[in-house]
Amino acid sequence: MSKKVVAVTSCITGVAHTYMCATALENAAAELGYEIHVEKQGAAGVEDALTAEQIAEADAVVFATDKAVDNEGRFAGKDVVKIACDEGIKNARGAIEHAMAKNGTVRIGGEEPAATAPSAPGKAASGASAVFRHVMSGVSHMLPIVVAGGILTALRYAFGSVVGDAGITWAFETEGSLAFYISQIGATYGLGMMIPVLAAFIADSVADRPGFVPGLIGGLIAVEIKSGFIGGIVAGLLAGYLTYYLNKGIKLPPAFNGLKPILILPLLSTAIVGLVMYYIVGAPVAMLTAAITDFLSGLSGAGNIALGIVCGLLYFDMGGAVSKVLYAFAIGMLDAGVYGPMAAVMLCGMVPPIGVSIATFAKKSLWSQEERDSGKAAVLLGCSYITEGAIPFATSYPLQVIPSCMIGGAVAAVMSLMMGVECTAPHGGLFLLLIPNVINNIGGFLVCLLVGSLVCAALIVALMSAKRRKDA
Repeated sequence: MSKKVVAVTSCITGVAHTYMCATALENAAAELGYEIHVEKQGAAGVEDALTAEQIAEADAVVFATDKAVDNEGRFAGKDVVKIACDEGIKNARGAIEHAMAKNGTVRIGGEEPAATAPSAPGKAASGASAVFRHVMSGVSHMLPIVVAGGILTALRYAFGSVVGDAGITWAFETEGSLAFYISQIGATYGLGMMIPVLAAFIADSVADRPGFVPGLIGGLIAVEIKSGFIGGIVAGLLAGYLTYYLNKGIKLPPAFNGLKPILILPLLSTAIVGLVMYYIVGAPVAMLTAAITDFLSGLSGAGNIALGIVCGLLYFDMGGAVSKVLYAFAIGMLDAGVYGPMAAVMLCGMVPPIGVSIATFAKKSLWSQEERDSGKAAVLLGCSYITEGAIPFATSYPLQVIPSCMIGGAVAAVMSLMMGVECTAPHGGLFLLLIPNVINNIGGFLVCLLVGSLVCAALIVALMSAKRRKDA
C-alpha cells in the first residue's frame, strides 16, 4: 500500500504561488510513488478541502504556507513540516521526504486523533516569524479590497472634467453623477475599508474569531486618528494578542463559557484596544506615518536611486512573501498620497517575466521548446503585473535568472523614481494605460519598463550562454 501525504498550500495573495506549489507537491509525490491530497487556501476560498479521513490516514503532513492555516486544529496529533510556499515550489520533494522521515516536523496540538480534534481556540505564537505570518495574513485579505477600490478610484478620472460656476472641476466631484458614485464606491468605501480589514484579519490570525471585532474597530480608529497603514498593523497585533491572552486567562464556570466569545472578550478587548489607540498609539504612530510620507515625498537624486535599488533587490522572490512586504509598503504610501513607490514597485514586478520572455526570443538555442513556450506566456503575465511568470525559469536557473531580474527591476525602479513617474492604482500593469490619469507619465513608464526588461534579458542571455559553454 502506498504512503499517503496531505498538504496545505497558501501564499500571501492566494493566487499564483498557492497553485504552483500545489502542482509541485503533486508532481513530487507522484515521482516518489505516494498518494497525495492538497488543500489550496487561495483568494477564492478553500479548494479541495481535506477530509477528516484523509488527515487521519496521512503518513505525512506538509504546510507550504506564508500565512496562518485555516482551522489548524484539524491536524491535532499530527507531525507537520512547515515551510514557505516558495520553498514548496523549489523543493517539494525534499519537503515530502522530510515529512515522511519526521525530520524537522512540528507536532500540532495534543495526541487526539485528527478526525475528532476540535478547532484551535487561538493561534498566537511567539517570535518574529509568527508576527510576520499574522501581518501577511491581514495583507492577503486586504489586497482584493485594495485592488478593487484602487482601480475604481482611478477609474473616476476617466470621466474627465466639467465646467461649472466654480470653474473646471473633475466630473466625480459633481454629487449624484455616475462618476461621483464610482468615486464613492472605490475611494470612500473600498479604500476606506483597507486598514480596518487589514487590522481585523491580523487579529483574526492571532486569536481566531474572537480577535476579529477588536481588530476591525481598532483599524477604524487607526483611520480616524490618521495613523495609516502602520497604525492598522499595530491595532491588529494589539487586538489579536490581547484577545488571545484574555481568552487563555479568563476562567469561567462551564455554564458561563458561552458568554466569553460573545460578550466578555469582544467587550473587554475592544474597549482596551480603542483606548490604547486613542491615548497611547495614535499620536506617535501618526507622527511616524507623517514623517515617512514627508521623507518619501521629498526624495530626490541619490535618495531615489537608493530607494529604486532597494525595490529591485527585494523582488528577488518574484511575488513571494518579501515582495509582498514591499508591495504592502507601496500600498501604504498610496493611502498616504505618495504615488511614486507604487509605480516603481509595479515595474519591479513586471520586469522579470517580460525580461525572461525577451531572453527566450533573443537566443532560442539556450532554451528547450518547453521553456520557449513558457516564455511566450510569461510576457502576457508580465504585462498584467503577475511576476510569477518568471518563477519556472528562476527555479531552473536561479544563479542566472534571479540576479538578472533583480538588476533589471532596480534599473526600471530607479529610472521611474528619477523621472517622477506616479501610479494611483495598486494593480493592473499595462491595462492601467487604458484608464486616463492613473499613470501620470505614460511615456516614462513605458521607457522604464522597456529599459529594465532589456537589461534583465541581456544579463540572462549572457549568464545562460556562459552556463551552456561551461556545461558543454
